Amino acid sequence: MKRAALIVLGVLLFLVISGLLARFFSAENVERGDELALVEAEARGDASSVVRKIHGCSASPACVAVAQANAKRLRRVGAVKILSVKSTNSHSLTSSTGTTRLAWTVIGKLPVVQCVKVRRSGNFLTGINVTMLSLSAPIANEGVCGKQTQIEREEEEATEVER
Repeated sequence: MKRAALIVLGVLLFLVISGLLARFFSAENVERGDELALVEAEARGDASSVVRKIHGCSASPACVAVAQANAKRLRRVGAVKILSVKSTNSHSLTSSTGTTRLAWTVIGKLPVVQCVKVRRSGNFLTGINVTMLSLSAPIANEGVCGKQTQIEREEEEATEVER
């Protein structure tokens, strides 16, 4: 009887830990989904949707102007494909604000790289809320968003050595 109780307790503990880990890893998908919706609106040329998706953008003439210019310049027909996501918020256990370098394309068109400032609130236990704070104009394909991390500098140096 004692052995059966220990087995049941072990199974329950395994299920709880698995559930918490799944919730933790799904936080990355929440941010990526919101970023995808943002660039899809841009690709449709829907500046008003971009403005609505960025917190406080409608109150900032500069933000509205960037959204309108981006939507006009980046309008594309077809499905948006995410090529690369590098987030300074990745794997954050609690609330954080950071910048995501987002590379995307529509098949048959040149890639677009933009910087998205993102605030995550909450935690993986209670749930993650993602708020888009800003979206840059396109940057160079090899461009970086803000200050490079040590890892990004090392990756860049390794790439230069390989060339």
